[in-house]
Amino acid sequence: MTRLLVCPPDFFRIDYEINPWMNRENAVDHMRAVRQWDGLMEGLERRVGATLERMTPVRGLPDLVFTANAGVVLDNLAVPSRFRHPERQREQTHFEEWFVEHGYELRLLEDGVYFEGAGDLLGVPDLWLGGYRKRSDVGAYTQISELFGREIIPVELVDDRFYHLDTCFCPLSDGEVLYYPHAFDGYARAVIAERLEENRRLTVPQSEALRFACNAVCVGRKIALPTGCPETMRMLRDRGYEPIPLELDEFMKAGGSAKCLTLALGE
Repeated sequence: MTRLLVCPPDFFRIDYEINPWMNRENAVDHMRAVRQWDGLMEGLERRVGATLERMTPVRGLPDLVFTANAGVVLDNLAVPSRFRHPERQREQTHFEEWFVEHGYELRLLEDGVYFEGAGDLLGVPDLWLGGYRKRSDVGAYTQISELFGREIIPVELVDDRFYHLDTCFCPLSDGEVLYYPHAFDGYARAVIAERLEENRRLTVPQSEALRFACNAVCVGRKIALPTGCPETMRMLRDRGYEPIPLELDEFMKAGGSAKCLTLALGE
């Protein structure tokens, strides 16, 4: 994740309710959201060492800021998202246009198959997981596996609060992961335990999972994550990582944090 796609929060607000975190009465403080986004960008560029690609925000698309859901990229191929909720389907054209304008070759999923990008497709070099049930369809991963030539193991998400995989699972360097096991069904927990040795799994406590501790951005040994996650930070330091806590609570109002605000574009 050395190159990241981001989108300024010019029009970010809570206009609708499509996950348990969103409440239109809990209005976004716009100036505070801008300061928090700027702080995240500064942290990613100066402290984490990422290169940022900025896309243009669009009035009337408040969630365009969550670029993790633009799609998923491997080398020069991009599979753009197909959103489940009509409120976000209007974003699809803008994400597709960005991919094409920047030289990516689009691979479209079959009509009627929902897939919400890198919010639901994550992995380490030897294990890719595809979250399904809440937003993405399990059938999307058969198609993407064929397009990318990679094994993708579907994992079922069972807690509405963890509606995307990136809210409860975060790949780290050296093949380790942060995750919150109770967001997954029993089969998914067993698969993760079978495919990832115990010493590669850092289990986040529920209180910090609900602070979006898993919704972090890892570049090398540096990790940008939301504040309020002391146990997660301790675990990371014990493994030799440098956690960089950042205030992101305005974006949590919409159900997102550091990872949701970025899309990995490769090297």
